[in-house]
Amino acid sequence: MASNMSAAVDIQGLSVTFERGGSSVAALDRLDAVVPEGQVFGLLGPNGAGKTTLMHVLLGFVPPTAGQAAIFGTDVRRAIARQRIGYLPEHPDTYRFLTARELLHTAGRLFGMRGPALRARSDALLERLDLTAAANRPAGTFSRGMLQRVCLAQALINDPDLVILDEPTGGMDPFGRLQIRALITELKARGKTVLLSSHELSEVEMVCDSIAILYKGRVISGGPAAALVPAGESLERFFIRTIEAVDARAAAASGKGGAHA
Repeated sequence: MASNMSAAVDIQGLSVTFERGGSSVAALDRLDAVVPEGQVFGLLGPNGAGKTTLMHVLLGFVPPTAGQAAIFGTDVRRAIARQRIGYLPEHPDTYRFLTARELLHTAGRLFGMRGPALRARSDALLERLDLTAAANRPAGTFSRGMLQRVCLAQALINDPDLVILDEPTGGMDPFGRLQIRALITELKARGKTVLLSSHELSEVEMVCDSIAILYKGRVISGGPAAALVPAGESLERFFIRTIEAVDARAAAASGKGGAHA
């Protein structure tokens, strides 16, 4: 695979097909995308567009049917590619009988962290995510927002170079969303790459350098956020207009085909 070595994520012709009820469903259809290193990249699309499937391919959960994907030049099918990733799923959960501190220590040990370095990293993340006061409480006593934050801390324990966030502000109040935005900005300032999927388009608009809109398994629009969205138009309006235009073209093509037949 001729990977783009300056890219955090390099995707070429990626397809994923699932078999359901005797028929094939294309979750991703010959998708091409590049996420530059050191950027915050927004992955947008309606439900069922393929966003989570794409993330699962990058994480090694779902094998590609065709095409290739690389993380920092390493094929995602190799386990070593995942050593530099931190991941927060859309509906995070964890071992609720463990305390927040125990969860971070457990996650850190999976990455080979031990002793004072692990304790210092855990304490720093607990403080950064306002969990120090709850550090010795079982996660089962946490609110949804607190659970979201401790799972985010787990995702960051190994100081990853690529942070994949799927709906990171779900269940959070305005103060929590502000905190997550600030954290994403800090990660970028440290040279980290953030791949962010969110339906909160106002949040995406505030933090993302580049965006890609997925629809029916393909990227239908993408590029630097500042250049992609016309002046005076919100990202939300641009997103809706872009999806509607694709549907309108498909309907027109279908009508012409029917008329010709």
